[in-house]
Amino acid sequence: MFSHIFVSVSDFDRALRFYSAMFETLGVESRFCDRDRPWAGWQSSNQQRPYFVICRPHNGLPHEPGNGQMVAFMADSRDAVRRAHQAALENGGTCEGPPGLRPEYHAHYYGAYFRDPDGNKLCVACHSATEA
Repeated sequence: MFSHIFVSVSDFDRALRFYSAMFETLGVESRFCDRDRPWAGWQSSNQQRPYFVICRPHNGLPHEPGNGQMVAFMADSRDAVRRAHQAALENGGTCEGPPGLRPEYHAHYYGAYFRDPDGNKLCVACHSATEA
């Protein structure tokens, strides 16, 4: 369904540290990084798309996080959800909901919610019925 998702940031180096640490826990590979532009992107293993990109706002205006917007990333295990949430918090993120089951979504939904250092809301979720 998605080609790519862009999220703007105000401090590229800070955001790069945050997202690199989080994606490492999820096994998501770096696709490119150009500090001169500045922008960076990640993609799932062996896939061209979809990919996720951070950059400064194209129009040159200050970054503003959206109200009611969130990007959710897939994790292959509940442990990966916990590790991604921890990496996010250790790299400047703020907790919006600790890792745990969310049966109001479905019986096996295990997710964690947080904001990146710029206030963009993110989620990491596992939909597996087992701890795996």
